[in-house]
Order: sequence, then structure tokens, then C-alpha cells
Amino acid sequence: MSVNGTECLKWIGGQVIGLSLPAVLNLLQWRSCRISFSFSIDQLYSTRMQRFQAFRFELMPTGEQQRAMRQFAGACRFVYNKALALQKENHAAGEKFIGYVDMAKRLTQWRNSEETPWLKDAPVHAQQHALKHLERAYTNFFKGHASFPRFKRKGEHDGFLYPDKKQIAVDRKSGRIKVPKLGWLRYRNSRVVLGEVRSATVSRRAGKWYVCILTAREVEPPVAQGTAVGIDVGVSRFATLSDGSFVAPLASFRKHEQRLAKYQRRMARKVKGSANWKKAKARIQRLHVRIADARADFLHKASDAISKKHAMIAVEDLKVRNMTKSASGTAQAPGRHVRAKSGLNKAILDQGWGEFRRQLEYKTAWRGGYFVAVAPQNTSRTCPCCGHVSAQNRKTQARFACVKCSHEANADHVGALNILAAGHAVIACGGTAQSGCPAKQEPTEVTQAIAA
Repeated sequence: MSVNGTECLKWIGGQVIGLSLPAVLNLLQWRSCRISFSFSIDQLYSTRMQRFQAFRFELMPTGEQQRAMRQFAGACRFVYNKALALQKENHAAGEKFIGYVDMAKRLTQWRNSEETPWLKDAPVHAQQHALKHLERAYTNFFKGHASFPRFKRKGEHDGFLYPDKKQIAVDRKSGRIKVPKLGWLRYRNSRVVLGEVRSATVSRRAGKWYVCILTAREVEPPVAQGTAVGIDVGVSRFATLSDGSFVAPLASFRKHEQRLAKYQRRMARKVKGSANWKKAKARIQRLHVRIADARADFLHKASDAISKKHAMIAVEDLKVRNMTKSASGTAQAPGRHVRAKSGLNKAILDQGWGEFRRQLEYKTAWRGGYFVAVAPQNTSRTCPCCGHVSAQNRKTQARFACVKCSHEANADHVGALNILAAGHAVIACGGTAQSGCPAKQEPTEVTQAIAA
């Protein structure tokens, strides 16, 4: 059959924006259709890619700047908590939800009030963004994406945002950034900041201050290289690929679990709030940061290597939150195998499956590839040779043996093969997938396709 360019884009489901020509041809081959194109290659490459990327650096502030940053973070926390308390009181009285515009007017009153004159010392834009953060938290709660907003505690996720790019100046050569009411801040210039600065976030983590610079820049449409691959994630093997290779797990938390427990016991013996208690708490925080940084480094390296080699990546659409629910039950109906389930939950969370998927998704889009998430049902019970589905096919955690055709293989490899086949089926049926099209990522690592 013959179709024009518009019909072809609709047929693929509108997901071809920013996709490379080889990837498009692969999609059409998977559909098993003979299609003659009536649009040119120039039309296919008539999109430009705008990439949003965040660059994080450790700050080297002076003592005065550190005191000011603690004050600014405290002011934003106060505004957030005061607005949350006001929303709760308003709801208890049967009133409507207070929108951002009305809440921002109240913020002006708070800043001019004699009770809180110190709010004027902090940047107003950062406090306004704290109100936007609260409104977004409520939106996520109403949509069922998150729990109800909670009050912020001092020392946890301290930070504030400068959303106005006109108020930010970055000296890339000397490694300095200028922001309102702080002046020039030095940072460890460990990498080159690419693109136009859009915003800057200052945060505190384990006693150290960091700045995250969000930039935007236009890049050439990427051309995906490599083949299609399915990925099955697990505990004994972090990721098993359909080509037979696998990635061994890091288990960052397990390596430091005993040391962390020792530090926690030491802190429990201290008087809460004392100087020694604060020192013990700081040591625990530093260890948590080390664990998290090791995990993040491992996930970035693994996702980067996989996304570079493959033009299409298929993964399972796992609900990690549901998988790691506690099995303790209630007093009336106690759970079974609670200790074993607790250990499994800890191992799953230590792997970072959700973060791994997020990184694969945006990195595949950055490279012009195709990312698809498939339903996880029966991926480890289906024989890749004869298609027979049975729970008896999974003899053990690592061994697969089909009861119908006697095919034997590693269970994780079988799952990866079935995930790849399911990914092909989703694309062939015009299902939803990500392929360089606009997709919001958190933190702001995202690729958007815009018309030229």
C-alpha cells in the first residue's frame, strides 16, 4: 500500500517525532507491511531537538553565604508549612481549595507583616515557588500519584529555587554563579555547563551545599544505532538482556548495612539534641549519601551503556510500590513469611529499578531510540519457542523448562526474550511508546521535539 507522510505519522501513533529514519523503517518492518513513502527524508528530519539538562555542582560558599542560605531555606520551609496549615484549616471549615494566585497574595501580606518581617530577607521568587511546589503536591495527591502533602522538617531537603533566568549569571570559566541576595558563589567546576541557563536550585545534602543549574539547548536530531533489546530486571541479576548478556547487581545498601546499623546504635545512645547526637546524625547522613551516590553512579553507567548500543529498548511496566508493600498484615490478620518478604523488599529497593527505567527512557530519547514498557504478566512463564504459558515452566528462580516442548534456558533470559517480543507487538499494534517525543523527566533531564 502507499500512504503519505501525514497518514504514516498517524499510523505509527504520533510517536515518530524526533525518531531516526532507520528506527522508522524498523517500525514498518515490524508491522510486516509494504509501504511506499510519499514524503522526503528532509521532511522527516524537519524537527529540531531542544534538550533540557541539569548540571549539579558542589558549592564553596563563605560563612556569611552559608548563614544566608540556611535562612533562605528556612523561610521557604516556613512559607510552605504555613500555606499547608492554611489549606488544612480551609478544608476543615468546608471552604474551597486556595489557588496559587490567592495564596501568593497572602504571601505578600506575610512578608509585610510585623510578625514575620524576616521573610523579606529571602528572595520572593523562591518563596513563590514554595507555594507552587505545594500546589503541585496537592495536584499529585488528587491524581493518586502521591500521598497527602506533609509538613517539612528542618534539616530535611533544605533548599530553594531561583526560577527567573534573568536574575542568574554563570561564569563558566572561573566556576562562579551569581544569584539574588547571595552574590557570586563559587562551585567546583567539574564539568562544562552547556546551553542557556533557565533556573538554579540551591540545596543542602549531608552538610554540603549544591547548586543545580537547569539549561536548554538545541541539538541535532539523533540517529539511533544498534538493535532492539528486551530487559528483565531482578535481584540476583540486576538486568538480563535478550541478547544473553546481563548486568550484575551492585547492592550498595547491603554493602554498608552493618556499618549503618552500628552508627544508628551509637546515635540512639546519645542525648537527643546534644552536640554528640548531632555529630552521630551527620555521620549517618554522610553514609546515606555515599550509598545513594554509589547507586546513582552504577545506574547511570548501566543505562548509558545500554542506550548507546540499542535503538529500541523494551522493559516491564513494573509497579515497584505495589511489589514492595509490607506483608506484616494487622493484629487481627497477621501476615505470612514477613521476614522473607521484608528482605525481598529491601533487595528490590536497593536495586533502584524505577530510577533505572527513568534513565533508560530519557537517554533512549536523547539518542533517537524507541522506548516501550510492556505488561509484566506471564513474561517469565511463557516459552519463547512454542508460546506455551504455564506456571510449571518456571522450575526454580533461575531455571526455565517448558513442560510442552522441553525447552530449557535461564529464566531471566527467557523473560527478556518475551519482553522484547511483547515490545514488538506493542509497536506493531500502534501502541504508546516514547521515541524522542516530549516526555517530562524528574529531575529535569528531558528531550523535547519542536517544529523547525
